[in-house]
Amino acid sequence: MLDHFAEELRLTRAGHGMSQAALAEALSYSGALVAKVETCERRPSLDFARRCDTVFTTDGRFERIQRRISRETVVPWARDWTAVEAEARAFRWFEPLYVPGLLQTEEYARAILVGAGLFGVDEIEQQVATRIERQVVLTRDRPPLLTAVIDEYVLRRNVGQPEVMCQQLQHLVKLGTTLPRVRIQVVPLSAGAYPGLDGPFVIATSPTGEDVVYLEGQRHGQVVDRTDYLREVVEVWESIRGETLSQQQSIELTGEVAETWT
Repeated sequence: MLDHFAEELRLTRAGHGMSQAALAEALSYSGALVAKVETCERRPSLDFARRCDTVFTTDGRFERIQRRISRETVVPWARDWTAVEAEARAFRWFEPLYVPGLLQTEEYARAILVGAGLFGVDEIEQQVATRIERQVVLTRDRPPLLTAVIDEYVLRRNVGQPEVMCQQLQHLVKLGTTLPRVRIQVVPLSAGAYPGLDGPFVIATSPTGEDVVYLEGQRHGQVVDRTDYLREVVEVWESIRGETLSQQQSIELTGEVAETWT
């Protein structure tokens, strides 16, 4: 599918009598990037595809191809979740181990995948690109309400290098203070044992108001919509929220910890 996008781009550009440089200027991207997309060296982003549709007046053709590319590069067991994630109007997201995927920097996401030691270089880059691209939901016209609760240890676990951690925590502070639909709260280490230590989960609310739970393990993921299970997970969520610092306190703590990584 990547080669299909590249071929369509080359043919459409030639049909409009445009050079790579002219197209790059029209798209507000670099000529080097256009060249790499056309030779399948770079995977086009959703924004790149949409700009191509605008420039060429192709009625969403490039966006449709790009979305198929994204589905192919997501590991199979996560595809059900990415479909839910793309449409959800709200998330209640708890992570005791990592920064939630929608809030990760590119360097942090890459460090997680490299550290796992389970993927080749090309696969890592594909997964990083896909993960970062999914974050577009936070800046769309009507973004979801994301309430992300993380354990304080997430802020203190060295993922990658200290500079990676510093940038990641600064990124959390920026998101938490500039995006009104993003709320970040921290469970302090002083909380001791609490229900969240049993593992991460996400409760997603669909546009129609229905909730589903996403559970992710080492090499699998599962979307659950059973009423009894949902009720139990919501109870766990409420218990966890009872242990968190306020959003302002959480942002302040995150900023303080970021300075320790410099």
